[in-house]
Amino acid sequence: MVNPFDTGQEVEISPAGVRRLRQGHLWVYAGDVTRDVERPDATFVRVTDAAHNILGHAFHSPLSQIRLRLFSRGSEPPGLALLRDRLKDSINRRIPLLKAGRACRLVFAEADLLPSIIVDRYGDFLVLQTLSRGSENLKTLLVDILRELIEPCGILERNDVKARRLEGLEEKCGILFGTVPDNVQIEENGISFIVDLNAGQKTGFFLDQSENRLAARGYVSGRALDMFTNTGAFALHFAARCESILAVDLARDSLEQGRRNAELNKIVNIEFREGNAFDILKELDRSGEKFGAVCLDPPAFAKNRGALPGAIGGYKEINLRAMKLLNPEGILVTSSCSYHLSEDAFLNVIREAARDAHRYIQVLERRSQAFDHPVLAAMPETHYLKCFIARVL
Repeated sequence: MVNPFDTGQEVEISPAGVRRLRQGHLWVYAGDVTRDVERPDATFVRVTDAAHNILGHAFHSPLSQIRLRLFSRGSEPPGLALLRDRLKDSINRRIPLLKAGRACRLVFAEADLLPSIIVDRYGDFLVLQTLSRGSENLKTLLVDILRELIEPCGILERNDVKARRLEGLEEKCGILFGTVPDNVQIEENGISFIVDLNAGQKTGFFLDQSENRLAARGYVSGRALDMFTNTGAFALHFAARCESILAVDLARDSLEQGRRNAELNKIVNIEFREGNAFDILKELDRSGEKFGAVCLDPPAFAKNRGALPGAIGGYKEINLRAMKLLNPEGILVTSSCSYHLSEDAFLNVIREAARDAHRYIQVLERRSQAFDHPVLAAMPETHYLKCFIARVL
């Protein structure tokens, strides 16, 4: 059996790559590799500068533009003990959530110094993603360690994500250990949700918005509009505070799940409507509809830097139309999960939308992803979710 921690192969990187690592970033791009390995089959490689000084050890991805993902610094190679300690430390950081029985992210990849590894907990079950060739090679070890540390009833892999194609890896989904049901029930802020682990968004649920849903709930009232509702998480949080909610999504299966979630919680003041968000926003505006609160939680409009100009136009349009639908003093909850759109740039989009809608906005809260999705300061890529709660005058 090949030892996945064997670091006999060496990769030399450019001065720019060295600076990047020394500044705390964990990625080295293919363009900064000056001498690559001869046999691209290693899980880990030694990373050196031109003078052959060892900078650390990294996952090696021969087909990806992210060629190296730094796992450890210094001359000592990583081993099973370090992998186990990293996983244990990451889980221990979430102890408050675990004690509360919350569904949560246990491992957030680079932000927890476990590059390309994601682990989410839904009750007695774990969902694992290994998003690089290196972490894929460690999958069996990851399952063994997670079984030891968490003692789950089952572990599911949700590796059906496009990012794996860039690594030359197949997309797949399946049970790695134990048994895992198609649906599990979780509770968030006193509300119950049925989560489809096999087909739901991300690993089943948008865990990163959990704290933002709770915060936004404290501001809304009257009639509310929840665009891109998915399975109704924001809408269900708003239900106790609002007279009625119109929840809109293009995905019929997600809306059916949202209806089931509403029935589970005995909530009857939400109307789930299928449709394109841009079209429905226009229709509501043309018909003179008004709301006390509007929530916008769209998917990432900018999947890459080249898509950013078009994404900015999309974000501006939905925010402008949302503001036109709001009553004076109405609440706008607006999010972007596009990493390539910075928080300041997103706020500028909202300012421009307000100008064109002839409205003023008061920013009440600037928010980000939840506690279990921390941001590694030297890696802006880990800060992807931006959420503003604003009053529209």
